[in-house]
Formats: sequence, structure tokens, C-alpha cells
Amino acid sequence: MRLIERPHYLNRLKGLKGTPDIKIITGIRRSGKSELIRAFAKNIKETDLRANLIQIDYGDLRYDDLKDYKRLFEYVEMNYRPNTENVLMIDEVQLCDKFELAINSFHNSKKYDIYLTGSNAFLLSSDLATLFTGRFIEIPVFPFSFEEFCYYFEIKDNYSNHLQDYLKKGGLAGSYVYKNEEDATAYIKDVYTSLIKRDLIDRYNIEEATLLDTLTEFLMDNISNLTTANNITNILNKNKSKTNHVTVGNYIKYLCNAFMFYKVKRYDIRGKKYLEINDKYYLSDLSFRYSMLGVRNMDYGRAYENIVAIELLRRGYEVYVGKLYQKEVDFVAMKANEKIYIQVSDDISRKQTLERELSPLFSIKDAYPKILLANTKHPMTIMEGIKVFDIARWLLGDES
Repeated sequence: MRLIERPHYLNRLKGLKGTPDIKIITGIRRSGKSELIRAFAKNIKETDLRANLIQIDYGDLRYDDLKDYKRLFEYVEMNYRPNTENVLMIDEVQLCDKFELAINSFHNSKKYDIYLTGSNAFLLSSDLATLFTGRFIEIPVFPFSFEEFCYYFEIKDNYSNHLQDYLKKGGLAGSYVYKNEEDATAYIKDVYTSLIKRDLIDRYNIEEATLLDTLTEFLMDNISNLTTANNITNILNKNKSKTNHVTVGNYIKYLCNAFMFYKVKRYDIRGKKYLEINDKYYLSDLSFRYSMLGVRNMDYGRAYENIVAIELLRRGYEVYVGKLYQKEVDFVAMKANEKIYIQVSDDISRKQTLERELSPLFSIKDAYPKILLANTKHPMTIMEGIKVFDIARWLLGDES
């Protein structure tokens, strides 16, 4: 498989180098966590000749004897060098029994700059504070963005048409090596099965595996729709999948913990407060939907909305669904003092559709930027202060 540099993540790691925190790289299976830590190790070897790099990859049989926390501790201490920077990188750390005991000891000693990757089943975001007693920083890694997709396939024009390919192929680059679409689909299904089986069913001792599959497919089929655990429970019960809102709520939480879905809450724009009911769930990569459900009930507007939600998270924004009186704004994206209101649509060539999409943005009276993303295939235009971007160009970072 062709490897490409991912500067967004690599630069983040470079910026954290030398800080006292435990750096933990998280993300869905096959999103490129292991390749990222290898690329960072290569960068350190090339740019910091004095650094003592202690690398352990538990996916490599050479480190099989270190799968006990005491053996790991002894090995790292044996390779420590005084009077220089000691960088400790461990890939697939969960394969070491009681790894957290060794990691916390290394961190407490203040002798190591520590970087970890691991399986979702052991390094879920919700568990990190319990595992590690010292301060840690989570670096979330997402599947390939549309920009990375274009770079990988050396796409340099006709971006809107290639966006349609990205909707189906997604960003799990391991599938790109298969020339046959059926083989690529089989790869995505295998990733899905591994995630459901190992990261969820085994981890949480789930007995209702069929219900989990049904729920997951329901959420895939309803990306970008407002919903609640109660609503989903009622629908599943009507379809003869007997369950209750507590079980559904727990299963949704597990799916989000494993980075299969991302929960986006609602935000009252006028009242400037967060709302506790009716959330949206966005799929980490649309290739799962196409592989598991095909093109049934396909709504390109909602698919684009899903891609934009993940892209905003990838760019480091806090993302909310905006509510203004009876109107809905697809996204309120916040970062530091920055706030952006965003509407997403498929086709705005019809005047009625364009007016409908612009209406919620016109209703917002503050001075923060407001943009409309749609499949325009044209450079950015401005309509009464609202910027209208071609979605493919915006995903590529082209805001001209």
C-alpha cells in the first residue's frame, strides 16, 4: 500500500514533543495510528540525532517477551540513557498485560517523553483518565480526509466527481489496494466485524449481538437525523427487535467510544445554551454505510453533511447542531474565540432550495461568519454576506 505523509497529525505530534504529558493516539481501527507513530519515529531519527528513541511494537514478534508490565519496565529502564532526551514509543500497548502500571511509573519518573497507540478496546477515550494517573493528551486520528484521498490518488482536477468516489470508498486507506470493488467492500466489512466483535462485544460482554448489529445499521441508515434513545427503541420494537431505551443508550455510547459514530449535541443559538434532547450521530467513515447497506435510501445531502461533520472534528472544532426558534442550522462550529455557522446541501440550483438553505443563516443576527456548502462546482460566491462554497473545494481547504 502506498504511504503518504499526514502533516496535520505529524505536526501536532511535533508540537507536543518534549512535553511532560503521556501522548495517546486514538481513533477507529485501520485509521492509520500505527503508521503515524512510525512516521513520527522516522522524523525524530532524521531531525534529532541526540534523542534516544526506545521503540516497541507489540505487533512485532521481536517484542513478544515484553508482554508483561515488569518485563516492559526492565527493558525500557535498561535502554534508558542519562543526559539526553529519551523518547518512548509503544504501538499496540494493550498487548502488554497491566501496561498501565509500567506507563504510569515511566511518567512519574519524568525521564521519558511517552507516546502510545493501542486497540480501541483498551484505549477508549472514556477509560483514559482511569488508566493513567498522570496528565495525558489524546490525539484523535480520523480516516483519510477528502484532501488526503485526492493526494493519495494524485487527483488534481474534476474534484466534484471524485467526491462521489470518496463517498463510497471512504477514508480507510487499507481498502485502496484492492482493484476489485467486491474485495474492497470485503475489507471494510472485515474492519466493521473486528470493531463490533473485539472492541464492543468482547469488551462489554454484550449478549445481544444481533441487536447491536441492527442498531448500528439503523444509525448508519439515519446519519444526520435528530434522534433519541427512546425514539430508536420505539422504532426497533415496532420492527420486532425487542429492547429498551437503557440498552439502546448503552450500545450507542459503546459505538461512540469505539469511534464508529460521533455524537453531536444541539445548541440554542439565541439562548446560547446546550440542549439535552435530540442529538445527531455521524458515521466516522461513509464506506461502512456503503459496504453494509449499499445505496438503499441514499440521500446525498445527508451524506455531505456527515462528511462535513467529520471534517470539522478533524480540524479541531467543537461541533453542534444549531437551533434558532423553529429553524435548524446544520452546524455551529467553535474553536477558541472562533465561531462559524454552516449549512450543507446537495443541489442549490433551484431558487426554492437555495432560499430554504439560506433562510436559517439570515435569521442569525450576530456577526460571526456564515457559510453554505453545496455541490456548486464553482468558485466561492457571496450572497448578502453569506459565503457559498463548492463543498469539494472547501474540503480541500480552498476557500478562495
